[in-house]
Amino acid sequence: MNFLRGVISGQAAGPQPSGAETIHKLCDRVASSTLLEDRRDAVRALKSLSKKYRLEVGTQAMDHLVNILQTDRSDSEILGYALDTLYNILCNDEEEEQDESEDAVTPISASGKPKNVSMPDETAQKQSDDLGAQFTEQFVQDPEHVTLLLALLEEFDFHVRWPGVKLLTALLKNQGVQVQGIILVSPMGVSRLMDLLADSREVIRNDGLLLLQQLTKSNAAIQKIVAFESAFERLLDIITEEGSSDGGIVVEDCLLLLLNLLKNNSSNQNFFKEGSYIQRMKPWFEIGDDNSGWSAQKVTNLHLMLQLVRVMVSPVNSPGATASCQKSMYQCGLLQQLCTILMATGVPADILTETINTVSEVIRGSQVNQDYFASVNAPSNPPRPAIVVLLMSMVNERQPFVLRCAVLYCFQCFLYKNQKGQGEIVATLLPSTIDANSISAGQLLCGGLFSPDSLSNWCAAVALAHSLQDNLTQKEQLLRVQLATSLGKPPVSLLQQCTNILSQGDKIVRRGSKVQTRVGLLMLLCTWINNCPIAVTHFLHNQENVPFLTAQISENLGEDERLVQGLCALLLGICIYYNDNSLENYTKEKLKQLIEKRIGKENFVEKLGFITKHELYSRAAQKPQPVFPSPEQMLFDHEFTKLVKELEGVITKAVHKSSEEEKKEEEVKKTLEQHDNIVTQYKELIREQDSQIRELKEQVESVESQNEQLQTSVSQQLSQIQQHKDQYNILKLKLGKESQSNGQVDVSQVNGLQTEELTQLREEVEELRKQHVLFQTQLGDKDALISTLRTETGGGSAGGSDDTELLSELEALRSQVQAQSAEINQMKTERQELLARAEAGSSDGVSSSVGSLEAAKMAEVESRLAAQSAEMERLKEEAKGLSESRAELEQQLAAATSTVAILQTERAKLQTEVQESKKEQDDLLMLLADQDQKIHSLKLKLKGLGEPVDDEDELDARDQTDEEEDEDED
Repeated sequence: MNFLRGVISGQAAGPQPSGAETIHKLCDRVASSTLLEDRRDAVRALKSLSKKYRLEVGTQAMDHLVNILQTDRSDSEILGYALDTLYNILCNDEEEEQDESEDAVTPISASGKPKNVSMPDETAQKQSDDLGAQFTEQFVQDPEHVTLLLALLEEFDFHVRWPGVKLLTALLKNQGVQVQGIILVSPMGVSRLMDLLADSREVIRNDGLLLLQQLTKSNAAIQKIVAFESAFERLLDIITEEGSSDGGIVVEDCLLLLLNLLKNNSSNQNFFKEGSYIQRMKPWFEIGDDNSGWSAQKVTNLHLMLQLVRVMVSPVNSPGATASCQKSMYQCGLLQQLCTILMATGVPADILTETINTVSEVIRGSQVNQDYFASVNAPSNPPRPAIVVLLMSMVNERQPFVLRCAVLYCFQCFLYKNQKGQGEIVATLLPSTIDANSISAGQLLCGGLFSPDSLSNWCAAVALAHSLQDNLTQKEQLLRVQLATSLGKPPVSLLQQCTNILSQGDKIVRRGSKVQTRVGLLMLLCTWINNCPIAVTHFLHNQENVPFLTAQISENLGEDERLVQGLCALLLGICIYYNDNSLENYTKEKLKQLIEKRIGKENFVEKLGFITKHELYSRAAQKPQPVFPSPEQMLFDHEFTKLVKELEGVITKAVHKSSEEEKKEEEVKKTLEQHDNIVTQYKELIREQDSQIRELKEQVESVESQNEQLQTSVSQQLSQIQQHKDQYNILKLKLGKESQSNGQVDVSQVNGLQTEELTQLREEVEELRKQHVLFQTQLGDKDALISTLRTETGGGSAGGSDDTELLSELEALRSQVQAQSAEINQMKTERQELLARAEAGSSDGVSSSVGSLEAAKMAEVESRLAAQSAEMERLKEEAKGLSESRAELEQQLAAATSTVAILQTERAKLQTEVQESKKEQDDLLMLLADQDQKIHSLKLKLKGLGEPVDDEDELDARDQTDEEEDEDED
């Protein structure tokens, strides 16, 4: 204690110890002192010296401080001092470094005046950063140190938890990847850090947000763990509690953490969507009528919120996930809320720009969202569509450059995979739909296309090109557009006006880059005539276009004009590739001859390659959004780069091909088209057969179900017959006994009763016999029908096995009915014997009085016979129902038989057509083989004359592939 008092108060006499000596003595006291109070005072002194003597404290005291954290866990005060000291050593915070530097560079001289020492420069700051990185690397060499800090975060004491959070944040800033790996493998490491968000002390919670921001940077595994620890729920709750977009810096920290968790992490994005968190984003964008209060923090918060929406619907995400998020945003009203901000007044320019970009990606490729956006009107008088208002900003050169780029991106996203929207835009240019009293999108695009501002020219040309992208119908419709150039002159087409402006070039005075205007027009023309032979014919019909293009390509121009030369070569190549040879002066062959004479094929291909070699081409090809640092660098469109990549190779091949090769290719194409037509016909027939087979299978299934029902009813009838048989046997035995024991009884009355009952039984048996004969006849007809069906459809059809099963089941049913008939015959025989015996007893009997016992027995016999008669009547009704069911089955089988006969007839026709097609193909193959032999002999002659001949035979390979496909189809 005396030593510490001396350090603090200083000694009156003797030399003063240096900082390093003082720190050394303090470290000895920390290591050797047995009293907790002495160690606490020593660590407190180290903390006070750690900013000024950062290097000395770091090199001498770090191990002792770590030991304090391990051994003195019970004293929160000394833990807090140790953690603060380590934080001062490792932290590279600019403010604290500045304070330290000020203390270090203004020492007091012996005379009491400050020494003149210069302020630290960037080199000193860099050295300080390197010092923090070195100490951090030394600290994390032992992973147990980081694990120890994670364990200390469980302490609720403010003086331990808060410096622990700051220390971990500093470690992540200096050695992020290494510390992330340690935390990732630490048990419950991420969960302990997530508990910081639930701390009731805002300081710890806010610093916990900063810690989680550093923890989740560029580590997908940790991002997933944090997300599944209910991070989205907690962060959204904090944003709501802090006031959403009107909140402070805490809202900004939460949004930055959400961006870390969701950006480029498809798993977390799906979890965010499935958890219905998109719906909770809608209240963020509910702005009031009074938009005057836009503080800097609110602008920052809303900007991050818009970025968060864009992350969920970014074009780089998988199409399925993006479409699902777009659907959710429309259903919950988020898109409607964004459109409200878009059309609101008083919104800052940067927020408006980001909102336009966000709406663009929410509607991109989603037909429902695009239709809704087309229906949005601006709150003006009269109301105007939002698209028209945005296009007015795009072609207005006084608007900020980034805003114009955002509007162009919005227009592109609105037309992306939206043929309906493309048709609506082009329709505003057609003569029949032009309204002189209102401004339409087409009028604005034409105005921008012919504006003196080069940036407006480029934006309008690209926007109009997107109205034609992959839409042949609209390309042909746009050819109808006529423009009135001046009074007294006839109108010219839009295509002709574009080529006129292109050919005038430097003659027109423009603001901005002249190359930009020409590039925009060339991109529009290439997109327009691409894959549209009618547009190519219209373009070539103007006699000045081809000479202008050849002149531009053949000239030796500067670096700025190289791109124009490449685009002219691309335009001329499209005219060759999609030429239908309808103009005699500009057929494919004549255009290629023109290129060979005036430009040269090699020179033409070299100029064509200038497009992809341009430095701005690769930048535009990276993502759909047009992002350029300056208007002068706005030259390429993303969709146009795809078109160039697609056409460059085919145009090069088309230019080098000879007329004979083109003729052969056309013949092969015709053959392939014929083959494709035949294959298409076969496919349609196969589909029809499949549908018919499917219907037959359904019919067979219904017949099987009815058969099962019939079998069930037959089994029930068999059981009932067995019961009747048993009752009849019992009755017969009783009657036999009575005739033997009562021979003297007067049976005249009994015989009269038996005669009536037996007559009724005889009639019932006769009816059963008739029904049995009818059943046998029906079964015979069905057997004949089934055998006929088997012979007709037994050639391997899909329903053959089902018919066999049905036949076997019907055979079983037949055997059961035959067994039933045998039993009925047996019953008939027995009843006839009973009748004979009764008649014999009638002739030999004598009249006598009947006793009470015999009368009772005869009454019992009478009741039993009545019951048996009722049972027989019910059996008759059930047999009648069975007959009706089988009649229906016979009708269905007859229908199936007729359907199979029709299918067989059609199959025979198809086989005949297949044979004829094979004969035609064989003849064609013979002709192709003869041509191959001729070509081979000509190649040998050319080789003998020393002419170079290509060894690749693409035509033979293609023919062989077609022949294999034909054999597979047959």
